[in-house]
Amino acid sequence: MRMEFCEKLQELRRARSLTQEELARALYVSRTAVSKWESGRGYPSIDSLKELSRFFGVSIDELVCPDEIIVAAEAEQRELAGRFRARICSALDVLLVVLLFIPVFGNGADSPAAVALFDLTGISPWLKAVFAALVCATVLEGALGLIAARLDKPTWSRRLLAAGMALSIASVAAFIASRQPYAGIVCFALLVTKGFFVVQGKHGT
Repeated sequence: MRMEFCEKLQELRRARSLTQEELARALYVSRTAVSKWESGRGYPSIDSLKELSRFFGVSIDELVCPDEIIVAAEAEQRELAGRFRARICSALDVLLVVLLFIPVFGNGADSPAAVALFDLTGISPWLKAVFAALVCATVLEGALGLIAARLDKPTWSRRLLAAGMALSIASVAAFIASRQPYAGIVCFALLVTKGFFVVQGKHGT
């Protein structure tokens, strides 16, 4: 009976007297990835399968059966789609920096013209500081999310995405509660757009 991929990988690694950490370094992947492959909780990407084939000197057909190749390809497609969605959401958060410079804030009854956040004087200093902190934290989270996606850190990306959603919700609530509708609408539009991508990811599309 043919061994499954996870069993075959364990056998090949142990035949070389390698630890999971050593194999991970040789393949330029994380030890967690190797652990998932060997426990059957995940499949390597097609590129990783090619690297495994070269490293152990066996054909891909010897490593995986056709059904497992299909599963691996589907997993890779989902991973790539997830990275794309994470990048889009992070980029949207970075775009929130425009709130620091464009005139979308009401400056009180004595000044009907809208102003940028930096020029806002018609509210208390602490409230202005809260607005600035929310915007800057969201922009920073977005920048870190782009870096995490670039470095292929899916766990970081998921955590930063969750943080970005929480910051967006807090921003919408803060702007609406303080009667800053234009800024609230901008944040709400970004929140809805990010929510769309998150829901897409949950449904695996």
